[in-house]
Amino acid sequence: MIEERVAHVLAALGVPYELMQIDPAFADTAACCEKYGLPLDSAGNTIVVASKKEPRKYGACVVKATTRLDVNHAVRVLLGVSKVSFASAEETKALTGMMIGGVTVFALPSDLPIYVDDKLMQRDWVILGSGSRSSKIKISPEVFRRIPNATIVPGLALDVAR
Repeated sequence: MIEERVAHVLAALGVPYELMQIDPAFADTAACCEKYGLPLDSAGNTIVVASKKEPRKYGACVVKATTRLDVNHAVRVLLGVSKVSFASAEETKALTGMMIGGVTVFALPSDLPIYVDDKLMQRDWVILGSGSRSSKIKISPEVFRRIPNATIVPGLALDVAR
């Protein structure tokens, strides 16, 4: 089960965290933050991306919910491909075993590169998916430095005009 894998990975990483139970109807980041009074600026979204050409190359990107993943520039360069798009909900589920709204960086396939926007590192704590739509994880962003296949990338995401 995905929740057990996540708990095992978190224990191995050795960073304290809080598992927050939520209503699955509010699993999407903005709805979750609004319902539970969490700052959107501390929420991180894990987004699976895929190259458009075969053989498909995949990656996972973690960005602040208040930013927009720079798919056309930063991600394309990181994956070394000419065109990149967001993986579909079906592809994401097939690749990760997780549904959109619950995807977490803590139970991804070990060969999947993980890119973390450096803006997340400036937070005291971040809210991330838990692998399930019924909970979130509150944790120090320092955890990203402990994930073996994760790279912290300056400028992975762009600020969204308000």
